[in-house]
Order: sequence, then structure tokens, then C-alpha cells
Amino acid sequence: MQDDIFKKPIEKQFEFNEEVAGVFDDMISRSIPGYESILRLTEKALIEYVTEGAITDIGCSTANLLIKLSQNIKNKHIRLIGIDDSESMLKIAAKKAAAYEATIELLHLDAVESPLPTSRAFVANFTLQFIRPIIREQLVQKIFDSLEDGGMFLFAEKLISEDKKLNKFIIDTYHDYKKEQGYSELEIMRKREALENVLVPYTEEENKTLCKKAGFYHAETLFRWGNFALFIALKK
Repeated sequence: MQDDIFKKPIEKQFEFNEEVAGVFDDMISRSIPGYESILRLTEKALIEYVTEGAITDIGCSTANLLIKLSQNIKNKHIRLIGIDDSESMLKIAAKKAAAYEATIELLHLDAVESPLPTSRAFVANFTLQFIRPIIREQLVQKIFDSLEDGGMFLFAEKLISEDKKLNKFIIDTYHDYKKEQGYSELEIMRKREALENVLVPYTEEENKTLCKKAGFYHAETLFRWGNFALFIALKK
């Protein structure tokens, strides 16, 4: 279904409810520049690095990544686990997994409050930005502690720049991109208002520092388009 949620006035802050879940795949593909590239890079890194154990996707939404992995990963004994606190998202993920005959474990959990499965890799694409900063740090620490030695953490985030003029240029360029995808000025404004204080972005360096503080020995940017980036963090 096409995302036209913000063609009508907003009544509350943004949340991953049934309405959003129904249009999520269209929303994310039209709202995030380079989304398909981020998905492909994430998948490629996981296939390259993970030969056994489990891959856990925190905030798996409609399971786009996990379905791709189930089709292309060589070792079919690798566990593919999706965690999300939105039941609406998981219902759609389950339907898609069944349609693609993908073997995926879908867990309705709050990753902040619940124990995480021991994994060889964790993914959190466009998930941390929706978690309050002080809790975000705790979650990244939990991810590190739940990773096997030699494991990896991949995550994509919306960014801000510390330079005000550059930040304005990046945001304006992003809004131009959204207009090219068919969103109106009004839709862009309404979504920005709905996300205010719900989505809290960090700078590129703050994201890397977050990982290193948790114990990752290396954190690097794999992809960046304006105010969106994919990171990889490695554990010894």
C-alpha cells in the first residue's frame, strides 16, 4: 500500500501502529535515500562474516532483511531472529515470511527490557534513533554483551551535523529528495512534527563513540547519503 498517512492532519506523535505497518515498506523505501543499498550492504556483510550461530535483527519491522538473508545465506542452519515491539509490524512480517517460505523466528519483545539471544551478529537498522539517549547507551551495551567473541553489530541511523549551516543544507537536500518521491511539502512538515522528540538523531561521531564506549574495538561508516548512514562495529 502507498504511504499517504500524512496527507491528513496528525493527531498524535509518530508510532509504529497498524496504520504505519500497513504502508511501512512503501514509506521506508521512499523516505530513506539509499535504503536498498543499505539493505544490500547489510546483507552482504552478514553473509561474509557470519558462518554459524545466530543473526538477530532488533527492530526487524516487516522482516525485509531477514527474508533476503533466508534466501541467500549459504548455511541454512544459521538462526535468523527478528525482534520488534510492534505487534502490527510482526503480523505483516509473519505473512511475508510465509509467502517467501523464509525460516525466521519472530519475537514480540521490547529489546530494552528483555534479554537478547546470544548471537554472532546483531542488526538495528533505523531503530536506535527511536530510543531515548540514556536508554540507547544501555541497549548498545546489552548488544555488545550478548555478542559472541568476534561478532559484529550493524546499524543504520538518521544523522545530524554539528555544523548548523551544513545541517540545514543536508536537511533541505533530504526534503528535496522526498518531494522527488512524491511527498508534498505538507506531508513532509506533518511527518517532521509527528517525529519531533520521538526520533532523536546523533552525529556520525556520536554513533561511533557509543559503540566504542560499549566495548567494540572498531566502528566504521559503511555507507552515507546526507543525513543517513550505515555503521559496522566489531567485537574482538
